Amino acid sequence: MALKTKVAGFEFDNCIMNASGVLCSDVTSLEKLDQSAAGTFITKTATIEYREGNVKPRYYKYNIGSINSFGLPNMSIDYYLDAVKQFQEKNPNKTYFLSVTEMGEDKIYDILKIVNDSDFEGLVELNLSCPNVEGKPQVAYDFETTERILTEIFKWFKKPLGIKLPPFFDMSHFDQMADIINQFPIAYVNAINSIGNGLIVHDESVAIKPKQGFGGLGGSIIKPTALANVHAWYQRLNPEISIIGTGGISTGQDAFEHILCGASMVQVGTALGHNGPQLFERITQELEAIMTQKGYSEIDDFRGQLQYL
Repeated sequence: MALKTKVAGFEFDNCIMNASGVLCSDVTSLEKLDQSAAGTFITKTATIEYREGNVKPRYYKYNIGSINSFGLPNMSIDYYLDAVKQFQEKNPNKTYFLSVTEMGEDKIYDILKIVNDSDFEGLVELNLSCPNVEGKPQVAYDFETTERILTEIFKWFKKPLGIKLPPFFDMSHFDQMADIINQFPIAYVNAINSIGNGLIVHDESVAIKPKQGFGGLGGSIIKPTALANVHAWYQRLNPEISIIGTGGISTGQDAFEHILCGASMVQVGTALGHNGPQLFERITQELEAIMTQKGYSEIDDFRGQLQYL
């Protein structure tokens, strides 16, 4: 297939999938993703215990994107390990992604030890970038802490591990983080999570309740930042570290641009939430049409081939 791709040695028939946090919170939602045209799915980011998340309203859609402050609501790591096991048993030749995080270094180690001791056989994504947990910083913006955490994890963690990163905005920060990431056998980098602490005003009021209206921005408004991050990591990371592009994808053209900037897979978030899993079929067809028009037979024909003036 034209959209076949590979991440950390795992093959996928379609490079397009969901972003964690959207329509992936329970088995019913995961089943819909699994039956869609997406190449695979990633679970909701799990913590050790069930989390209710932030108070509502915590999500708002507007004309060029969305703002949210969900606060990591999820069913717990045990729930998602059990869920993914069901899908692995039904589809032994298909690879799935399991997203995890925790608040505090010791808890990060604890949840990864649970996963490490499990029979999960797919790709694990450590979310170092949630901007919407009240009172908690984004780990990945602390370079010293990130390096310390990764150093400890790779002493004992044996499964393929990717990391989800927040957006970076300064070239020196890309350089510093790349120097850290390149020290470790990281399977992939997922860029980007939502742009943290945006503010949307609606009818003289903030649009969401948590954090006095501050929340993560998603949707088309963040695509330029997402593309910049994807390409910056493509320029800096070891070639064996794959890049998953996330942010502002709602069309085949958006997906094409992410791949052109260096992404091996792309994830759809805000647009998926607004349109449902049937969206994957349309984006797939649009991307294939662009490739046909330009004479590309597979995504590696143009991945990372962004031209400069």
